[in-house]
Amino acid sequence: MTLHSNYSISPLSEFLLICFPNYQGWQHWLSLPLSLLFLLAMGANATLLITIWLEASLHEPMYYLLSLLSLLDIVLCLTVIPKVLAILWFDLRSISFSVCFLQMFIMNSFLPMESCTFMVMAYDRYVAICHPLRYPTIITNQFVAKTNAFIVARNALLLLPVPILSARLHYCGKNVIENCICASLSVSRLSCDNFTINRIYQFVAGWTLLGSDFILIFLSYAFILRTVLRFKAEGAAVKALSTCGSHFILILFFSTILLVVVLTNVTRKRVPMDILILLNVLHHLIPPALNPIVYGLRTKELKQGCQKLLWRGLQIHRRAPL
Repeated sequence: MTLHSNYSISPLSEFLLICFPNYQGWQHWLSLPLSLLFLLAMGANATLLITIWLEASLHEPMYYLLSLLSLLDIVLCLTVIPKVLAILWFDLRSISFSVCFLQMFIMNSFLPMESCTFMVMAYDRYVAICHPLRYPTIITNQFVAKTNAFIVARNALLLLPVPILSARLHYCGKNVIENCICASLSVSRLSCDNFTINRIYQFVAGWTLLGSDFILIFLSYAFILRTVLRFKAEGAAVKALSTCGSHFILILFFSTILLVVVLTNVTRKRVPMDILILLNVLHHLIPPALNPIVYGLRTKELKQGCQKLLWRGLQIHRRAPL
């Protein structure tokens, strides 16, 4: 199978994903760190979910929100990374239209779902610090269930048109996507039709959702900081800020990675295509790998729960017959 552009007079039925078109020789070496990061992300998020599920003391709204974040990370990883590794290892570049547009939908909708989850977690910390007496009545299990439904419905419905608009385009010529993933614009550029509407809708919908989430996150932390600065008890401010330290680190890392991806895409003429492709892949891999680790290391209750889980596993292993 040639890596050059394939052309066809009849409508196409599949795409070809070409990872790192200018560096085909070293892509097998790149698969090793990507595989390790993928295993780390899946293992860490699975451990966090199991710990929260088995440990009764962690059955609280804050940890339910963290569970949702882990579920989103797992789905994103499984949607993107296995196909990337299949391309790097086995040269399995073809991807059907239906699978490609499904991957596009999940990537476009789950990213804002994560930012919306961060927004709800920021509100959780705002209520806990600024209105501690009202926290048990505001942040309830019912509140978490409603916010989870809102997070999924808002982003899924508003971003569903992105793959639909791309699927409605007529693909009659080039079918080689110079990317490891079915990014919306990478796919739409291959069509024989004008895709201006696709570009405008994705830009407006995506940045409206992400922008509103980050504005609300900023306001939540502004109110938290204002409240903390009023604490007069010695060490109270440090203790209050430490309760949301893990959350703030994750938001900072998420926004930094997102900003790097956006800036490199804006300056795509100055940045090599392979760098853009690598950043897009890492954006779906590094945050899922680090999120549970940051929370596990900085949250005492979660760290103790993980230690109990590992101890139980060791006990079961020792009792198992050889």
